[in-house]
Amino acid sequence: MPADNSHLIVAAAHRRATATRRRAVSALRRMDATGTAITFETVAREAGVSRSWLYNQQDLRAEIERLRARHRQIPAARQVPDRQRASDASLLRRLEAATERNRQLEAENRELRQALALALGERRTADGCGIRATAKPPAPRVIGPC
Repeated sequence: MPADNSHLIVAAAHRRATATRRRAVSALRRMDATGTAITFETVAREAGVSRSWLYNQQDLRAEIERLRARHRQIPAARQVPDRQRASDASLLRRLEAATERNRQLEAENRELRQALALALGERRTADGCGIRATAKPPAPRVIGPC
């Protein structure tokens, strides 16, 4: 009676199935990253698998349908791969940084306005007292009578 080698056949089938799945997932990622139109036919051709096999893999089928719908909604010029999209936390940090920068610029503007008002006040006082204004504004000082 020949030896039972069925475990070798099962192991080979398992390796083949794993390699097929790996190729399909890799093709999906690559196509999404490059912005290629994603359909069952294009994925099957890119991965070297059959369309019927893709339809029978529920997780891959759901992902293909999700990416296909997303690519339809977004104009071709604006397609960004999922991996390159900013997360909500990243966007929140960018917003916080921009808000902080706005606060700094507002404070700087306030200081510059005060310095300008002081310089213009000194110039007005100097003009009123008959003192010639210099080309370079004087250093800030306490405003007093002539």
